Amino acid sequence: MPSLSVRGVSYDYDNCPAIKSVDLDLHSGTLTALVGPNGAGKSTLLHLIQGCLRANQGTIESNGSIALMPQRASIDWSFPITVTQMVELGRLRTRNRGQQLSAQQLLNQVGLNGLGARRLDRLSGGQQQRVLLARALMQQTSILLLDEPCSAIDPPTREHLLTVMRQQAESGQTLLVSSHDWGSALDSYDRVVVLDGTVLACGTPDEVRQNLTDMTCMMGSHCCG
Repeated sequence: MPSLSVRGVSYDYDNCPAIKSVDLDLHSGTLTALVGPNGAGKSTLLHLIQGCLRANQGTIESNGSIALMPQRASIDWSFPITVTQMVELGRLRTRNRGQQLSAQQLLNQVGLNGLGARRLDRLSGGQQQRVLLARALMQQTSILLLDEPCSAIDPPTREHLLTVMRQQAESGQTLLVSSHDWGSALDSYDRVVVLDGTVLACGTPDEVRQNLTDMTCMMGSHCCG
């Protein structure tokens, strides 16, 4: 049984279609890439799944709690708090009343050991992405949505984030990761969903490459999703 099921979902911005008739199933313990060009509706779909937006048509059903790691550009990094305080904000949204994770545990996991006391405005772009991932992990949800987590970061940081995401999937979490890039890093994922207003292809990386003949709009030199 899918941990997340999207059926016939459509959404318009001021009568301008953003996505149309999207069908998608996600299963526990899988790492799925959501790829497509800019304006394809990837962020819209993630916000619909999280519940920030309400679909004009269709249904979205989940078997667990959902967290969203937003795009880095949506955050005010001049806000005067430390890395640890930023990660702790994720605790405010957790519904897990069992064993609580510590900010230090998560900072170690994402490779920011020793930076807990640093102010947000003193971080590099890659460090900011790691902080956002740690904050999302603090929520301890069964489903994790990540909106372009590997955008504009260096290859070592990209590889580290992919490793953390793979570890989360292996622990049973369901992850959906968006990107506008297309490249060999898609082989790091269990499944790939190609979105351009509607779902164009869905399957393993090899299946998508075989079934979709024109991927030129998404070709890139590297990819994390």
